[in-house]
Amino acid sequence: MKRILALTLAILVPGLALAQPFGNWKEQRFSLFSGNDWQQSADGVSVVSDGAVSLIWTALSPAQGNVRKASWRWSVAQSVPATDLTQKGGDDRDLSLYFVFMPENVAAQNRNASIRKLLSVKEARVLMYVWGGEHARGSVLSSPYLGARGKTLIMRKAGTGDHRENVDLATDYTKAFGGAKTTLVGLAVSADSDDTDSTLKASLAGLRLQ
Repeated sequence: MKRILALTLAILVPGLALAQPFGNWKEQRFSLFSGNDWQQSADGVSVVSDGAVSLIWTALSPAQGNVRKASWRWSVAQSVPATDLTQKGGDDRDLSLYFVFMPENVAAQNRNASIRKLLSVKEARVLMYVWGGEHARGSVLSSPYLGARGKTLIMRKAGTGDHRENVDLATDYTKAFGGAKTTLVGLAVSADSDDTDSTLKASLAGLRLQ
């Protein structure tokens, strides 16, 4: 009932920032034998990644499709080395927060799709806000895995610390892909330490959509 009321408020009060809860996000592993240790609570998630890679994700309701801004706080207690995030197979990073978009008609056709399917849809566009790599804050990089469908936006270089972020999804979408932002359909958080066979400890909390 609380979630229904929150979504109703989001429709009736444009611009209202609402918390995006964790707790039941699904894990997607990329190897049968390796994955991260994710611990979820209502407000956030922590992860330990020991020479591994995986992500957790959630689909969003149609009422959340017009979200234009987001904010969150994240911290890294133990970091992977700085890497080149344009290099496929050598692009470890501490945390990535994915925002997956697609045209409304395509979104309607993929409401029940897995994250693998969502990321493979040719009309999908993915903004990945990243803590990691060796690149300067504000850099926009092409994804070595998604090609023209995905862009990496550097928020923090690899290293430890605790920060709060506020992003304008609509502006960043236009900067990355051109044109107007399409419908937001899903979110994901990944941690990646397999290429450097290192260990990272990080957390993300207080995710709010507006």
